[in-house]
Amino acid sequence: MGILLYHALDIDAFKKCSRRWRTHSDSVLTVKYSLVAFQTTRSSGKRMSYPGYPPTGYPAFPGYPPAGQESSFPPPGQYSYPSGFPPMGGGAYPPTPSSGYPGAGGYPGAGGYPAPGGYPSAPQPGGAPSYPGGQGFGAPPSGAGFSGYPQPPSQSYGGGPAQVPLPGGFPGGPMPSQYPGGQSPYPSQINTESLPSYPVFSPVSLDYSSEASCSQPASMTQGTQGTIKPAANFDAMRDAEILRKAMKGFGTDEQAIVDVVANRSNDQRQKIKAAFKTMYGKDLIKDLKSELSGNMEELILALFMPPTYYDAWSLQNAMKGAGTQERVLIEILCTRTNQEIREIVRCYQSEFGRDLEKDIRSDTSGHFERLLVSMCQGNRDENQNVNHQLAQEDAQRLYQAGEGRLGTDESCFNMILATRSFPQLKATMEAYSRVANRDLLSSVGREFSGNVESGLKTILQCVLNRPAFFAERLYYSMKGAGTDDSTLVRIVVTRSEIDLVQIKQMFIQMYQKTLGTMIASDTSGDYRRLLLAIVGQ
Repeated sequence: MGILLYHALDIDAFKKCSRRWRTHSDSVLTVKYSLVAFQTTRSSGKRMSYPGYPPTGYPAFPGYPPAGQESSFPPPGQYSYPSGFPPMGGGAYPPTPSSGYPGAGGYPGAGGYPAPGGYPSAPQPGGAPSYPGGQGFGAPPSGAGFSGYPQPPSQSYGGGPAQVPLPGGFPGGPMPSQYPGGQSPYPSQINTESLPSYPVFSPVSLDYSSEASCSQPASMTQGTQGTIKPAANFDAMRDAEILRKAMKGFGTDEQAIVDVVANRSNDQRQKIKAAFKTMYGKDLIKDLKSELSGNMEELILALFMPPTYYDAWSLQNAMKGAGTQERVLIEILCTRTNQEIREIVRCYQSEFGRDLEKDIRSDTSGHFERLLVSMCQGNRDENQNVNHQLAQEDAQRLYQAGEGRLGTDESCFNMILATRSFPQLKATMEAYSRVANRDLLSSVGREFSGNVESGLKTILQCVLNRPAFFAERLYYSMKGAGTDDSTLVRIVVTRSEIDLVQIKQMFIQMYQKTLGTMIASDTSGDYRRLLLAIVGQ
């Protein structure tokens, strides 16, 4: 049966729309369209009211001006920054929080982005290197705005002007300056959830057939902030003889091995390994593997790997077989300097015959894949000068790509965080806290999730305080039931000649206990003795 729809303009016209339909002579089906009473006639100029609907229409949507008041909405002064960027005077910074260092439970509770002066300064025994050319971590030139902004402890990033030649030679030419140390801890919005455990160490072939192409990068040999420094009066042949005696006959003298290995730099260990083969015609690594096992074996073998090789091996092991250890990929690719990443890519190809970028693409996906591919290019800007106008523009872009819109423009975050220098990103984070009234770490946590969130946060945490990032990783590798020995070994070994001194100090500030104390309570035997010897406990 057809349905007739009528549109009426007033009650009289609508009443004429009733119709009756008849079918057969004995069956009459009457269909009558009910009249909907209009609240008022057309002449009154008011709307009709339908059953079940509000008599006066829907209420005004929050944030939209009332009808007829569009030109005067919003009232003047309702928003602090109706256009453009906030003022750059010293008053733009929020007041310094009164709380001190974070307690054992992790970082202080969320409360916004504290002023840069509110972060505790990381201790710098012996002094940390300063930026080439001076002004410090994102601080503006003297006398230009940002009044009252304290000069944070200066840092040095690899790839800058301060480059020194590598003893023994390093492919690729000049070396980056050492990792930064002495930054202040990063702010309160860090997600401190427990880190996942990784599979137990499973040694692969460690013959180092092309060690010359995988020797240590510059930051590994400078050692000004590391707990391990080159031994004085070093004699590779004497040390090789000590190791030979420690492994000869029945049983193994692990203490003799610990005494040698924990007190030699990585460069000196490579010389011991070469001398051992020259003197005895045997491979030191194979002998050590036959004498040791478990976590002690993993730690000793890691110490005898050249740093670049160890990073490349860790990446390959993280993507080998079923599953992927994404935390390892993030920890290495998002924290290393340009020079180190390029050497890792080269070593990965020469040692394993594989392309690192292709392996990353095959084991990851989506925005996380794009972030890691960006990282493995090793093309981050390493200019130590800060462009404050660019920092303001980037802060506005990041806000419009995340908090300031429905949805998230992930590519904008990837572009800025993967290309800007660390000092520039520091300035951008400060500008963002004024533009968005929220710190950038918190916004990343609100806009992203999963591995890409962890990767972006790792970059920002290293911008604010690299030693604090590694201190957090070490803490969660030992917190709770069980120990993530692979993470513990990897961080202790790779940072032992870079910034382990600062990591230990940040560990005390963040968790009110020493790194050595926590290691001693979570490990045992020769494995514990060697770890404690490396951290200088």
